[in-house]
Amino acid sequence: MDLEFSHDRDAHRYVASSGGQMVSALDYALSPEAISFTHTFTPPPHRGKGYAGELVAFAIDDVESTTSLRVRPMCWYVGEWFDKHPERAGLLSR
Repeated sequence: MDLEFSHDRDAHRYVASSGGQMVSALDYALSPEAISFTHTFTPPPHRGKGYAGELVAFAIDDVESTTSLRVRPMCWYVGEWFDKHPERAGLLSR
């Protein structure tokens, strides 16, 4: 199945959907200088398929291309994503 990504600015959430169904969500909080990713969730039937990782990559790409905010990984999953992608660590302190 193909994933579709969206950014709901009003809800402070990035969403991955497949077949019209939400398969992963990434919540965040904003401050003037940073975006703090606070919670990643994938419903149990969709876990283990890589959806959350693809969603985090989409969100990080979006933040990098549309803002000058630094990233604060408050959620363990986003922290581990940065551990696996050290080439993106510049976003943590820019």
